[in-house]
Amino acid sequence: MPSHLFIYPCTLLSLPEMLNGKKIIVVLPAYNAAPTLEQTYREIPFDIVDEVVLVDDASRDDTAAIASRLGIQHLIVHEKNTGYGGNQKSCYDRALALRADIVIMLHPDYQYTPKLIPAMASIIANDVYEVVLGSRILGGGARKGGMPLYKYIFNRLLTFSQNLLIGQKLSEYHTGYRAFSGRVLQSINYHQNSDDFVFDNQMLSQIFMAGFEIAEITCPTKYFQEASSINFSRSMTYGLGVLGTSIKHFMHQKNLKRFKEYDRKQY
Repeated sequence: MPSHLFIYPCTLLSLPEMLNGKKIIVVLPAYNAAPTLEQTYREIPFDIVDEVVLVDDASRDDTAAIASRLGIQHLIVHEKNTGYGGNQKSCYDRALALRADIVIMLHPDYQYTPKLIPAMASIIANDVYEVVLGSRILGGGARKGGMPLYKYIFNRLLTFSQNLLIGQKLSEYHTGYRAFSGRVLQSINYHQNSDDFVFDNQMLSQIFMAGFEIAEITCPTKYFQEASSINFSRSMTYGLGVLGTSIKHFMHQKNLKRFKEYDRKQY
């Protein structure tokens, strides 16, 4: 076990009804999520969700204490902040160790509604797609929910560039609401990815490169003071990282240069 983790014992809850026989685990990558964690957690549909994993990335507030009080089954606390990508690595490692069939990544800042979990999980449980994204762009949910105009324009320009370079047609690559089959997470080398925000885009690039298809569903979103967001400077760094990922994808796909992050795991 890595030295930077504390793992709290699980709390037993009533067993849910499995969706098509699939074990569903929700992972919550948390950092200073105390104001919104309980509201997010209370809306998780435990009639189909089997277990919840929360990774607290060395928060400076009471995130871990609130998670413990709520009875979250699997609470992992990083001694040092590892970044958004580093947090997700711990989330997925734990979910796979628990033998999840479906893993849903939900931000505990209440920016995305947990009420879409059944729809996202059903798509995977019924073998329609193995990856589902909650898109803020489909249906115009981003601007209705308060996404700043510069972020919306930034999102659209980056997505257009990515679709050209990667050869796909996603409405956006930048949503933080994602569902994966366990097989997808077992197939890609997500530990080769950044510990920063660009991790999300690197994962999607790996997923496409591995031959998986991605579904999208319309997702409303909320922008408010407690919701997590990155500033303009971090957004620019993120944007450059996204373009770099897309260029790598293009080069690897065209056999112009090979990158080890696209090597598939062997199980």
